[in-house]
Amino acid sequence: MKKILSESFWADQDIEQLIGKLLRYGVVTASTIVLIGGILLLIQHGQGQVPSYHRFAGESDSYTTFKGIVSGAISLQAKGIIQLGVIVLIATPIMRIAFSLVGFILEKDKMYILITLIVLCVMLFSTIGGLKI
Repeated sequence: MKKILSESFWADQDIEQLIGKLLRYGVVTASTIVLIGGILLLIQHGQGQVPSYHRFAGESDSYTTFKGIVSGAISLQAKGIIQLGVIVLIATPIMRIAFSLVGFILEKDKMYILITLIVLCVMLFSTIGGLKI
């Protein structure tokens, strides 16, 4: 029986197909979550007064922190669900880079491992660095 983490088990084409499916499912999942949140937003606030867009009013911390977004989505608040969809959409290319890193590790390609690690670190640093905790 072949080992799962061996080069002979995973061919280049298998890894490419897995990454392609990851990107496809990630975008479809994020779009579905945002669509559900948008429908819920229209149901909850569709009959309300049109907001004034002459002055910018930012969102409270409940929709700009990860904890606030998750708690808002769990309590079925439309804005929290939409923000959760955005987080899933942002996480999709990061997961693609992580899966590429695994593929390069299986191939034992040191140069691409280093390059992919640098790209992954930059992506994570820029994403987490701007996050309010």
